[in-house]
Amino acid sequence: MIYIKICSENHKNALKFAYVKKKEYLCGLIYNYYTKNRKTMFLRKELLLLLSILMLGSCVSRKQLTYFRTLSSEDAKEINEHLPSLPEPTVKINDALIITVTALDPEAVLPYNLPSVSYATPTSSVVPTTSSFQYYTVDAQGCIDFPVLGKLYVEGMTQSEVINLIQEKLKGQIVDPIVTMRFLNAKVTVLGEVRSPGNYSLNNGRMTLLEALGAAGDVTQYGRRDNVLIIRDVRGQLEFVRLDLSSDDIFTSPYFYLQQNDVVVVEPNQARTTSNQSIGLWLSMVGTVASAATVVVSVLSISK
Repeated sequence: MIYIKICSENHKNALKFAYVKKKEYLCGLIYNYYTKNRKTMFLRKELLLLLSILMLGSCVSRKQLTYFRTLSSEDAKEINEHLPSLPEPTVKINDALIITVTALDPEAVLPYNLPSVSYATPTSSVVPTTSSFQYYTVDAQGCIDFPVLGKLYVEGMTQSEVINLIQEKLKGQIVDPIVTMRFLNAKVTVLGEVRSPGNYSLNNGRMTLLEALGAAGDVTQYGRRDNVLIIRDVRGQLEFVRLDLSSDDIFTSPYFYLQQNDVVVVEPNQARTTSNQSIGLWLSMVGTVASAATVVVSVLSISK
């Protein structure tokens, strides 16, 4: 019994000794790993902190993305009372106009129409051609050169006014003439922070600012909705107006309805500016951190 007791006590002591040695060994491994890699771990923490700062700097609040924040159903009556009347597009210098004259006697109206142009498709060896109407270009004096009738001053006139002018000139020459006119190059240009910047045709010569932005795919999250720039050419003089899309005041603005050749510019917000600036800073910092990490690893390898 005494021998068995002594053996069991020795076994316990041996196990306790082995446990202590194992614990010291593991602690030593952890200490050595931390000592050798603490600089690298510090650099990783710095890199994660830098990335967190860059991500926070590029955030855009919900408030900045919301249209007409103060608009309510009660405002509709007041807006409708002050809503500008839908403007009829007017002729401007350098506009391209397609004007046709028709009547019961087709032969009688031939001299008053521009001849259609026929052309063959370059890639086709087939004889049939495609016809295209010619158009009138408004010159610097605001006139068009109309067949038989000569120079006609049309700048500033609406579509109906140009039609009435030509019909009056044709009285006594053609019986019951029918005149049609449409704008060939009626467009607006949308630039800046939209999904699809470019030129967009005016439907029937009319388009609102919201319709133009919608055609361009809407303002991106990086666009300033509170400072949209409208550039308009009025008789050779440029006008610059800024509108706030977060306010319902734009509905009563004379620039709510766009005119042909208007330019809409959506500026980048602070998040976009910060993001673009941060890219260069981020790349520079990544290069610096990578170089420092390489040096640390090299020094640790030599010290081994």
